[in-house]
Amino acid sequence: MPVNLHFGADDFLRVRFAVSPLCETHEAVRTLRRTDRHGYHAPWLRRMRRTLAGLDLTPLWLFMPSSPPGYTPDFLGRPPEAPMAGFDEELARLRATDPALARAEMAKSLAGRPDAARSARGRAALADPARAVRELADVTERAWRALLAPDWPRLRALLEAEIAYRSRQLADGGLRRLFADLHPRLSWSGETLTVRTRTDFVQMQDLDGRGVLLLPSVFVWPDVVSGFDPPWQPTVIYPARGIGGLWTEPETGPALARLLGANRAAVLAALDTPATTTDLAHRLGLAASSVSGHLAVLRDAGLLTARRDGHRVHYERTPLGITLAAGG
Repeated sequence: MPVNLHFGADDFLRVRFAVSPLCETHEAVRTLRRTDRHGYHAPWLRRMRRTLAGLDLTPLWLFMPSSPPGYTPDFLGRPPEAPMAGFDEELARLRATDPALARAEMAKSLAGRPDAARSARGRAALADPARAVRELADVTERAWRALLAPDWPRLRALLEAEIAYRSRQLADGGLRRLFADLHPRLSWSGETLTVRTRTDFVQMQDLDGRGVLLLPSVFVWPDVVSGFDPPWQPTVIYPARGIGGLWTEPETGPALARLLGANRAAVLAALDTPATTTDLAHRLGLAASSVSGHLAVLRDAGLLTARRDGHRVHYERTPLGITLAAGG
């Protein structure tokens, strides 16, 4: 059923993108139980088997239905305030949740699942929402450290590249161009964005000057998620481009290695999506100074371009670099 987000004049000025490690942590937790999401993440899931044996996610799963439709409390994955918030910053906001708000949203989540609402854990959460918020924050932190933190530079690079690509679309053709291929379940008509989700009801929502937050995700595919009633900013969580090769290690052909040298060829091969020096160093296990030197040579040779975003510089392959990497 669709969620229809109606734009007023002020809402067009408040469309923004962000990356949220907190939201990605919760989407990763959902992915563990939703087999329809497993297709792109099989290597990651295999790697996580031993980790999961010692990780109790039961408090989170109480509020995450194993299959849609269903409502997860918004405060758990609240829309980030900053475009590139850190996990610790987002976790602090989660811990500061008003217990009254938390109880209302937890009650809404459990209302459609009587067994969960009657369970000892469900009753305890509603009886002491402040304690429940602390427990959910603690479990979220453990999930982040175990499931996402080791791979976060790679995930963040992909999400930042997605935002850069979509920002260029927005600059080229406005919202109509942006929403034309953001996701097949999104459509734009007049002043309304329609999001066809797997909810069991039709929802109309006037944005009332709050605008929309667009949040790319590695783990949400094949879903697109929308919601967040006041006080939260309306948000659309959609699958980022490039997740098909996310867990595939870059392969460097012998011809390319002979031409450029093994490490320089590995840097070029790793740039399937734009990345920073730090991202590449983490991914390839090389010193940042070594990667920086290789990037400079590749850029001088016309194989890479560099784009500054605040204090970060993202490198991506030029058409010549793409051709050379493919040939290698």
